[in-house]
Amino acid sequence: MTSPAPTDSVPPQLSAGPRPAPGPAADEGLARRLRALACTAPLHDLDARKANLAGEYSVYGMAEVALAAIDLVTLNMDFDTGADHEQIVARLIPRISAQTPQRPVAEHERVARWVLENLINVGSVDRGFRAVYGTFASDGSYVRRDYDFKLIEEVPGPGGTVYLRTTDEAVNVLVGALDTDVTSAQIAAEVKLEVLINRGRLADAQLAAEQARYRTVQYSETLRRALDATRRNVRAVDWLNAVPDMIAEALDHVADRYRHENAILTNIRKARDETEDPENKRRAAELVDIVKDCIRRHTQLQSRLLEAGPLFRAEQDRQAFATPMTTSGIDLYGHLVAPVLPLPLEQASRVTGAFFARGTGLRTPVSVRVGDLVDILLTPPVEREHLGAEMPEPDLIATPDDSRFSEEQLAAAMELLDLPADAPRRLSGLLAEARRVGGDEGEDLAYLVALLAVHAASPAVGTAYRQGEQKLLFAVDDGTELDDPGFGGADLIVGTALLDAVGMAADRTEAA
Repeated sequence: MTSPAPTDSVPPQLSAGPRPAPGPAADEGLARRLRALACTAPLHDLDARKANLAGEYSVYGMAEVALAAIDLVTLNMDFDTGADHEQIVARLIPRISAQTPQRPVAEHERVARWVLENLINVGSVDRGFRAVYGTFASDGSYVRRDYDFKLIEEVPGPGGTVYLRTTDEAVNVLVGALDTDVTSAQIAAEVKLEVLINRGRLADAQLAAEQARYRTVQYSETLRRALDATRRNVRAVDWLNAVPDMIAEALDHVADRYRHENAILTNIRKARDETEDPENKRRAAELVDIVKDCIRRHTQLQSRLLEAGPLFRAEQDRQAFATPMTTSGIDLYGHLVAPVLPLPLEQASRVTGAFFARGTGLRTPVSVRVGDLVDILLTPPVEREHLGAEMPEPDLIATPDDSRFSEEQLAAAMELLDLPADAPRRLSGLLAEARRVGGDEGEDLAYLVALLAVHAASPAVGTAYRQGEQKLLFAVDDGTELDDPGFGGADLIVGTALLDAVGMAADRTEAA
């Protein structure tokens, strides 16, 4: 006996068929993460393929060596040039030898070259990597897309040399901030750096400083590519809106970074001079070098930004008024192959011989001619151009001392504030005594005492502790209103706190 068919209604969300996938706007975040993940695939592939090498190479961490190679190329390349291939190999060898000290140096060098060639992707035609990912079209259909990228590329240099340069994708893999805006990432890294320095976390601050430097390199790469594209074809770059806006933003960015980095440099030097820990001193010294390198790179970026406008105008004039080609190209099939094929071999060889003799271009002679050498040796040297008028020596004027308070007034104020630890005083009483002691300058002395008392409302306990001071001035507001003819506000309780000298000695003993 068969059971009756069910009569329950099907839910509308099931009967309506599959819901369409989200469109490209909602799917952009996923696509961006897929592209970011693809950038790390060549590094993982190195560890997967190291078993194919002839020999025992499983002990090497190839992804670690690859990250070190990207790091070295990024920090050794300049605005106009890149990093030298052999220099990068030489600097990778000590890091590789640290993994396996018992292995020969020749093997370490082979590993370095193998990793570097795989990051360049020497075996491919365009020396790039390709990843396939999927997105959803506006109608909900699934579309597969190709993502082509490079990590390290070879660029020509002066004199026929070849340099190495890292791409944006490689820098993103290196700093761990994938597919982010360059300017916002730079500001965030430097704010994070300043906070870490102020908190004394120098180990974390060094990592933040290195990330800020990588972002500076990436920002310079953006400008360099725009200028290179302008030299090739000025119409391929938007010099009406995009590039001028980028240059204006970059100049503001550099100006802000100068002020920010100089302030950071001052804080690092202060932390380096005040700390007693040798490890913190070493890290602070390394931070000073890193921030100095950031300032140098920003100086170079600023000079290139100022040269961008004149370069555009010069390239526009050169490309606009260049003499057009008057000769037409040669159709090899129509002009050579088709007429020659029906001819006998004897006649065809004369035509092809004449064509290839003139079509292969000039050949450089093996040795220089004696006549040319004599002309070079006997040609008188060209006179040097006039360097301009001599610059006058500037008249330097000493800056006048415009300090409001004298050394005597400061000594008198510090004597008034040298209070016993068990006898704090009111600010009103200190101001009245300052006017009485100061005589004709009593009002200025009272003003200085008020400044020092207000500053003591937030004492730098940590700094005083690190510097080994025995006591510290402090001020507390208990809600009493100040009754004074010259000042208003709270009548602070000013006193002196004794610091733990025994604890400071113990801390220094542990640090030593």
